[in-house]
Amino acid sequence: MMRLLSELCLLNGISGDESRVREYIIRQIEGFCEYKVDNLGNIIAFKKGELTPGKRILVSAHMDEVGFIVNYINDDGNLKISSVGGIEATAALGKRVLVGESEISGVIGSVAVHNLSKEEREKSPSISALCVDIGAENKEEAEKFVNLGDSVCFEPDFQEIGNGKILSKAIDDRFGCAVMIKLLQCELKYDTYFTFVVQEETGLRGAKVAAYTVNPDVAVVLEATTASDIPGADNEKKVCVQGNGPVVSFMDRSTIYSRELYKLAFDTAKDIGIPCQTKTMIAGGNDAGAIHTTRGGVKTIAVSLPCRYIHSPSGVADVRDIESSYKLVKEMLQRI
Repeated sequence: MMRLLSELCLLNGISGDESRVREYIIRQIEGFCEYKVDNLGNIIAFKKGELTPGKRILVSAHMDEVGFIVNYINDDGNLKISSVGGIEATAALGKRVLVGESEISGVIGSVAVHNLSKEEREKSPSISALCVDIGAENKEEAEKFVNLGDSVCFEPDFQEIGNGKILSKAIDDRFGCAVMIKLLQCELKYDTYFTFVVQEETGLRGAKVAAYTVNPDVAVVLEATTASDIPGADNEKKVCVQGNGPVVSFMDRSTIYSRELYKLAFDTAKDIGIPCQTKTMIAGGNDAGAIHTTRGGVKTIAVSLPCRYIHSPSGVADVRDIESSYKLVKEMLQRI
């Protein structure tokens, strides 16, 4: 599992530019299932199990990550960027990035602090105030390497840190992709559909299309979610806690989850002896928001990995939670 996750996280693939991730996943699942790629770029896979269930089951995760896109090149050669997905400017400032298909190295910069007014220094910068420095002397030189519309991705750097934790960009949601690859490489009791979808970070677009195609009765969405178990966050503000297992939500900003599946998740975790937790805030959202309202409606649950500093180049996750999440989903697929 950790090999899969590290290789997935080291790939670049912002929303709308997931081809590297898609090609890697296809190499991992070929020979284990039937699959196709739809017009939007989703991978829709079908795994034949020992039995055919009475209801159609879907497991889904998204391939894309947050990042930026080049929207203008200044006369001085610096690149102006817009965000792709939800990124705080403070999480991006000073970070190394790779630009375009050639993955030109650069760094995200802004106006020097000594050139800011007192009022400006007290404010958080905006994305529009940022630029990418690729070392170009002027616009003409920059245009030799960069085009408008090029992707800008955080430079990959997958590391093991502390006692059983990992640090990387794109844990959201390469974690879910890794779990689904491993499930596809195993024998399953029941026929199951899997969708590796695009453009979650920009509006759940791939999931909407893929779920319409599959037309499932039940869906399990694999995600990463915000863990704020860090200094300065108390009680419910921690949202969820690393080491306490997968996160199964009862509600977020885009979905009220199936109470039946919510109970099943916790009962399953208890039966197989793994920790499981819920979120203590109604916040965020994921592809379940698009999937559960597809066609005649889909009973949906999300199983999420607690991740600190999500939507940054340095997300942190606990290996124990990764392993417990895989075990929970695999067992739930037997029981659903």
